[in-house]
Amino acid sequence: MCDGLDDDGRHVEQACMDACAACEQACTVCSTQMMDCSPACMNCADMANTMMRSMLRMQGMTPASMMAMLNACIAMCQVCMDQCMRHADDSDVCRMCAQACQACMDACTAVKDMMMASA
Repeated sequence: MCDGLDDDGRHVEQACMDACAACEQACTVCSTQMMDCSPACMNCADMANTMMRSMLRMQGMTPASMMAMLNACIAMCQVCMDQCMRHADDSDVCRMCAQACQACMDACTAVKDMMMASA
């Protein structure tokens, strides 16, 4: 995590890592259903995991690279969520996956907002 953050900043980062972990798990489960959203779910699971791991070891992360990672995670979650929402009425797993993607996007956006406010 970033050094020099106050408790609120650390909380925002921790919430993002938790949301990324939950998104990874939900997307992994959803991808096993072998629906047409499966490829997006697998990609989103990988992206959420990469985002979480990058936040755990901040060495080498510049603000620009962190912002790019956050944007990529948000974009991948959006694609996955959109695809899973097509099945949400028929599949509880897809609905939960879409919800996890939304939570991950919200958490990544909160980190971005915090970074921009402190810049």
